Amino acid sequence: MRIGELARRTGVSERSLRYYEQEGLLSAERTPGGHRAYAEAAVDRVRRIQELYAAGLCSAKIVQLLPCMRDSDGGPSETADAGLVRELTVERERIDRMIEELRRSRSLLDSVIEAASHPLPEAVK
Repeated sequence: MRIGELARRTGVSERSLRYYEQEGLLSAERTPGGHRAYAEAAVDRVRRIQELYAAGLCSAKIVQLLPCMRDSDGGPSETADAGLVRELTVERERIDRMIEELRRSRSLLDSVIEAASHPLPEAVK
């Protein structure tokens, strides 16, 4: 499929897809006319890349991780090694900390919303 179709099917801009290719996250064949041609599996690959970016991983980490994941379901392949597992464990711990920080922020916002929803009576003059 051409880059425009991949962009439409994944909701990712063509510019981002070219960046993914530049970073080694995605690959395409070239037509005789020089246009990119992506395999059907590229749809799942791009979705996986987006999930990993959303989790806060940088492209260098994603490049390491992608060969260890199946594109079709995101499950692990047999190529993950102990070093990558350690690095990913650190990333998971970072994500867990972020989730906890977001929960605390949400709780604070809930408190402010609750207080603002029930204003105190005006002070007696």
